Amino acid sequence: MSKDLNIQYERHDKDTWDVEYVRKSILDCMVHLVGKDPELAWENDWYKALVLFLKGVLAERRVEFERKIRASGGKRVYYLSLEYLIGRNLHRTLADLDMTDAARAALALCGKSLEEILDCEAEAGLGNGGLGRLAACIVDSMASQGYPGVGYGIRYTFGMFKQSIENGQQVEHPESWLRFGSPWELERRSLVYEIKFKGRIFHYRDKQGRNRCQWVETEDCEAQAFDVLLSGYRTKSLSYLRLWNSRASREFDLHNFNAGNYIESVRSKIHSENLSKVLYPDDSTAMGQELRLMQEYFFVSASLQDIFAQHVTCPEDLQKLPDNVAIHLNDTHPASAIPEMMRLLLDEHGLDYANAWDITRRVFSYTNHTLLPEALETWSLDVFGKILPRHLDIIYLINHHHMNNVKYTLPGDTSILSRMSLIDDGSRRVRMANLSIVGSHTVNGVAELHSDLMQKGMFADFVRLTPGKLTNVTNGITPIRWLVLSNPELAKLITKTIGGDWTHDLTKLKKLAEFSGDHGFQDRFSAVKRGNKVRLAEFMKEKHGVQLNVDFLFDVQVKRMHEYKRQLLNLLHAITRYIWIRDGVKPALLPRTILFGGKAAPAYHQAKLIIRLINDVADMVRNDPSVAGKLQLAYIPNYNVSGAEIIMPACDLSEQISTAGLEASGTGNMKFALNGALTIGTMDGANIEIRKEVGPDNIFIFGLESNQTEVCWRDGYDPTENIEKNPDLKRILGMIRDGYFCPEEPDRYRAIYDALTKGDHYLLTADYASYIACQEKVDQLYLDQRSWTRKSILNVANMGFFSIDRTVQTYAEKVWKIKPVK
Repeated sequence: MSKDLNIQYERHDKDTWDVEYVRKSILDCMVHLVGKDPELAWENDWYKALVLFLKGVLAERRVEFERKIRASGGKRVYYLSLEYLIGRNLHRTLADLDMTDAARAALALCGKSLEEILDCEAEAGLGNGGLGRLAACIVDSMASQGYPGVGYGIRYTFGMFKQSIENGQQVEHPESWLRFGSPWELERRSLVYEIKFKGRIFHYRDKQGRNRCQWVETEDCEAQAFDVLLSGYRTKSLSYLRLWNSRASREFDLHNFNAGNYIESVRSKIHSENLSKVLYPDDSTAMGQELRLMQEYFFVSASLQDIFAQHVTCPEDLQKLPDNVAIHLNDTHPASAIPEMMRLLLDEHGLDYANAWDITRRVFSYTNHTLLPEALETWSLDVFGKILPRHLDIIYLINHHHMNNVKYTLPGDTSILSRMSLIDDGSRRVRMANLSIVGSHTVNGVAELHSDLMQKGMFADFVRLTPGKLTNVTNGITPIRWLVLSNPELAKLITKTIGGDWTHDLTKLKKLAEFSGDHGFQDRFSAVKRGNKVRLAEFMKEKHGVQLNVDFLFDVQVKRMHEYKRQLLNLLHAITRYIWIRDGVKPALLPRTILFGGKAAPAYHQAKLIIRLINDVADMVRNDPSVAGKLQLAYIPNYNVSGAEIIMPACDLSEQISTAGLEASGTGNMKFALNGALTIGTMDGANIEIRKEVGPDNIFIFGLESNQTEVCWRDGYDPTENIEKNPDLKRILGMIRDGYFCPEEPDRYRAIYDALTKGDHYLLTADYASYIACQEKVDQLYLDQRSWTRKSILNVANMGFFSIDRTVQTYAEKVWKIKPVK
């Protein structure tokens, strides 16, 4: 690279980009890359031109950073995740490059508004919930701290789905984020790998008498790479996502076309492209299960082939892989990477089992994200064997050696072999979590309670087998997106008060505690909160036609819809307030706006039914004049990152009310608290660590703890007693049963009533009374605005521990063994 080209993308001084240079660069991209006359260009054209300019800046920085990585000879980490919820990228990149003001001024000289250009960006449909958002935060932090890392995933054409609420019900629509392409992508046309499925295997002995295996008569497709460069915050280092797009190895059958079989001529193309169409295809059918397994293996195989291409140029390089490569499994979705690594080492490179297994176990690490037994991924032996026959063969081989190790290391327990096996002989299924543990050198949970329960509960046998393998790395969040960008006025107030070092070291927020009782600072802090509530109210009115009263307490629960997250318990509280107001039993009840948001999996019928009940109750509340001025209830459709950036800064009360012992961590709780919301929650997930950091007086805790919920499940829980002794609860359940909120279809919510009265697995009736009492404490505190604001400030001040930078530093030092590139 010439010196002149290197200078072209540098800032013109230490602190600012030259506005005229930025303007000329955008115009140059408009003409030469977008191919439009600036005088005739639409806002979307200006968006593309600006992104293409920024992509050029990042591409040069990538070249320089890659040179530094190669020169350092250091280890790299490859992060395998089925989803990345990155959100909109333009605003973040401008902030990272410290170019926001220059870009705004440059566009203004062209007669354009930066805010209008930002609105042109479609949110990347690469993820769904907390798993994908955590993955995005981790890759962001790698870039900001200079760790050499890559995130591997799938380039979904339609993402998961776009949610609308029609007649109160969730309706799924394709999320066409790639309809007009993505200017952020770098298409790697020459970076293509062959992916194999199905077929058959046969074993033989080679000339040296060694056992060998071939996988033949396979159905093949191709994986093509698309890179998305991700900037670091105010640094020249960066990371990138390498996303795989599926395509047919033989896109067009001319013989069939000429014979008039037009559909058959492109059948292979259509079938292959299905692999990267949607995130989490419905696996309630046999075909859906096969597609999902193929999808998981598709991106795993492409990623490992790519890693081998970068690091293995001669046989000696294979032995160096653990010193040069760390591969991290984000949950069990990429667990087939373990037998795939073994396949490559055994079949493609001719290593013996012991050597191949030693390399594999030293390369992989695994994060577990769930304590729900039903959420631990397993695959039918029939499906797995049909789609990946060689890999099932390798899993049996791994399991043979693993069972021998268990037998001799932990003798005397006759049942331990069946518990620790990679194969569940009873259900005839492959246990992907067990495979991930056995094939990794380190396994971590994502919060203290989660890791503790994981080690003492479902994975206790593995702790006995390999002490020290299971550990904890508490999740974190990026303050750049979740405070600097989403809550700019609060970020400015903080910087004006304590300086700007906190953006690089979130623990510096501790200094804010000194101002928590300062009335002047409290007033400025409260003014920011009110401005954010006004912004959310305007968003709700413009986008959804819902009018919110900003004088009310904003009570928010936005997250993936699942019964264990207990949106239904929140709704029971909303109905409780509704009947209190109607009955006039508590005339001084604090006015509240209760907001829900989140998607339910398309095949998760109970979660979708809860969404419908929320909307039926909201309709009743909205149209009942007796509660006007005292209660509002609304459902926010299509909750995503962009929506969260508006919702979270406006929240007064954050609902983190999962059944204790079932939420691994959660990161929404951290984002809300960082933006000054007080948390109401159970002693579950990261709530426990938040309580420790902010202090027990600055969080609302209720309900059973994990040891108590465990007793309920072990001994059998009967909700009858709790229902009978609580008249409000009994009345509300009767209203749900008898169709109070849906008189046109009285039995609509019978399934919800039955779930709560016949077992109540998630213990809503057990926690109801404690939850309602805790909500009354919320009301009392909110009436004392000085005390509420002081606690809100203390929440912000004590969120330093939950920076994603601390999380990534822990992974880098204790798990991946990598160092940042200076």
